[in-house]
Amino acid sequence: MSDIDISKKAKMKPITEIAKESGVPDEFLELYGKYKAKVDLNIFKRLKDKKDGKLVLVSAITPTPAGEGKTTVSIGISMALNKIGVRSAVALREPSMGPLFGIKGGATGGGYSQVLPMEDINMHFTGDMHAVTTAHNLLSALIDNHIFRRKKPYIDPRRIKWPRVIDMNDRGLRYIVAGLGGRKNGVPRETNFQITASSEIMAILCLAEDYPSLKNKISNILIGFTYDGEPVFVKDLKVEGAIASVLRDALKPNLVQTMENTPAFIHGGPFANIAQGTNSIIATKLALKLFDIVVTEAGFGFDLGAEKYFDIVSRYAGFQPEGVVLVATVRAIKMHGGKKLREINQPDVEAVKRGVVNLEKHMENISKFGLKSVVAINRFTTDTEEEIDIIKDFIEFKGFKGVVVDFWGKGSEGGIEIANIINEECKTPSQYKPLYELDITTEKKIEVIAKEIYGSKAIDFTPRAKKDLKKIKELGFDNLPVCIAKTQKSLSDNPKLLGRPKDFLVTVREIKINSGAGFNVPVTGEILLMPGLPKNPSAESIDLNDNGDIEGLF
Repeated sequence: MSDIDISKKAKMKPITEIAKESGVPDEFLELYGKYKAKVDLNIFKRLKDKKDGKLVLVSAITPTPAGEGKTTVSIGISMALNKIGVRSAVALREPSMGPLFGIKGGATGGGYSQVLPMEDINMHFTGDMHAVTTAHNLLSALIDNHIFRRKKPYIDPRRIKWPRVIDMNDRGLRYIVAGLGGRKNGVPRETNFQITASSEIMAILCLAEDYPSLKNKISNILIGFTYDGEPVFVKDLKVEGAIASVLRDALKPNLVQTMENTPAFIHGGPFANIAQGTNSIIATKLALKLFDIVVTEAGFGFDLGAEKYFDIVSRYAGFQPEGVVLVATVRAIKMHGGKKLREINQPDVEAVKRGVVNLEKHMENISKFGLKSVVAINRFTTDTEEEIDIIKDFIEFKGFKGVVVDFWGKGSEGGIEIANIINEECKTPSQYKPLYELDITTEKKIEVIAKEIYGSKAIDFTPRAKKDLKKIKELGFDNLPVCIAKTQKSLSDNPKLLGRPKDFLVTVREIKINSGAGFNVPVTGEILLMPGLPKNPSAESIDLNDNGDIEGLF
């Protein structure tokens, strides 16, 4: 049975009941139909003196095309915690329609561990993605109009740093020429599109804590330079208020539920390979005010989403995470041990023994942040007991706890053991610390992450990247954290290097200044900010039947 078929058999409660059980009064609830709602930000005034709950981050080993089920595990843990009597909620990112119609399919968990209504969440949901796209492109239009009208400051069309975005995988828009068709149609110039999840507006939405901070961050976006080389920010165009107004409703967290009626806050959707990779600070803060333990997730492997969560998100939000759940699968470990994708369902003890080095590196990285951890071995039906035992023995040998979970097949019942472990771990104080201090240079921050987290031997800065480093210092942005854009398929910047590569070089092509969001983005290897569709995209199997039901999502 497919995920979407399983989801349709679930018995959802009206969202008003979920809100009441969560402690959200009706006066702060904005309904989007029967099963979705936004929560008004004024609720924080009511909750300001309430003690925060505990925060647990779910991450994973280096992902593979086989899929590791990190979202499924995140949802399952929150349900299992509720099952053992702990008030818990899950806080997740919103899916992007780019991967949805591309290679990934649905992004709301799987089997008996899903958030609902899964079709709505995967598609338009409450319109947040569209709001971010519109706000971003409003700024693009305002920049082009500013140049066309010859208004001060005089922006050099050749030095505009602001692209356009669309929530779709479209390689044909990676590099374009805009403004063609004569003088009435603008100034011809080269530009590009990125996917909405990579937008600085998306990053800002997820890092803002209220309307004033949203507006302030937007005002500080660097959009380009004048002919004299002077920086131009959004505040110089005096349009931050207009852009923020488009995001008024998008800033409000979304409340839905899991298959077992556990509250779920799904809000914001930056990718972890090109942005900070987690849901909004606002949604997590609200969940922490309402629940004893909040489970959240950072995208892709620990080297991407989790590193950025601890060095950027937690730093800005003041979070003190209690620990990490690291998701691993036998299938992924076999791939890191050299097994081909088409062969991963075949038992191979030797491939498991070779592949655990990838798991080893991620466990080492968790310790660098001073955090406790448990490894969730996400069971698949093709796993053998011998393969699982090898992984469990390795985890225990390294001083960690390893637990087999099956949330996909059993829902909350598939993870009672790990829920009990997490509950106990949350009773001791957090020892979280960031990897680096902000007063070191941008160059040094990149080196620390690449060497400590990725395991690289050295960093190569291209001439363009060196110019960018110089510009960062000149503009006074050297004290910002870094958000490295890197392939999710490897610890290195080369997607073909699986397992635990050694003696590799990380190449930094350029460094983008996201002064509004509050971080710099070193772009490494051949990472793309606009994905393309695969040979056989998921769109070919998604359909709308005669009753208006969506089929084939996953």
